[in-house]
Amino acid sequence: MKIINTMDNPNEKLLIDVEKVLASKNKKLAKRVPKFLYNLLKRIIHQDEINEILLKYGHLEGVDFINKVYEHFNFKITVHGEENLAPDSRYIFVSNHPLGGLDGIILMHFIASKFGDVKAISNDLLTNVKPLKPLFIPVNKYGNMSHEYAENLINAYKSETPILNFPAGLCSRKIKGEVKDLPWRKSFIKRAIDSQRDIVPVYFDGKNSNFFYNFANLRKFLGIKFNFELLLLPDEMFKQLNNSFDIYIGEPIKYESITKEHTYAEWTEIIREKAYNGRYNKTN
Repeated sequence: MKIINTMDNPNEKLLIDVEKVLASKNKKLAKRVPKFLYNLLKRIIHQDEINEILLKYGHLEGVDFINKVYEHFNFKITVHGEENLAPDSRYIFVSNHPLGGLDGIILMHFIASKFGDVKAISNDLLTNVKPLKPLFIPVNKYGNMSHEYAENLINAYKSETPILNFPAGLCSRKIKGEVKDLPWRKSFIKRAIDSQRDIVPVYFDGKNSNFFYNFANLRKFLGIKFNFELLLLPDEMFKQLNNSFDIYIGEPIKYESITKEHTYAEWTEIIREKAYNGRYNKTN
């Protein structure tokens, strides 16, 4: 196990400790968990590697932190259709979600490089990662949205900052042998119209391991509702080290063109198809 030197490092307070997290939730349960299970969980979530990143770059926030993480993983991206983007336009980017987090980091890195900043719709739990907090527009997926959350969402859409949204919510699964998103939620359509933002369909070409998809399908087959495969996402992320990705940017859809000719649900499917079909257009 890699030894991390935390001496005199102000970022030490950001470090992850699964034992302390569980103890803070349920002390009795935490005491009953065998040490080997803690060690296994730490390896699965790559606790040491994540803490190394937090120690190195935890003093940074927002786009600066994302850029360092991007460099740390030594990613390379090829963006097709970049010429479709106008620098003075207000956009909401809607993308498939194949990697379940890493694709968000890479897309935020790209969008910020074009527009100087970016915000992403996210699970409110992710705001606990302090360096990422400035980038997220949190929504509560497990209860009613508070007044503060609702106000932050409205203000973000009123701003000039580009917004990234993964309408599927969860990362892609393998369905009938094909890696694809779960159904997209239609809420981004109304948000785009109300805030007068054009919609940019994006296809991110990437996938997780077969083990991840098989595990997810087995969990579903067994009728287990909790998405245990989410615990595997950190491991999937570190498997992508030094990888290259293709990103396909479709032509923006003018918010004025979203008429009552189709319902919001129908428009959602139309835009989803545009995103997926964009991978066949390999123009740089």
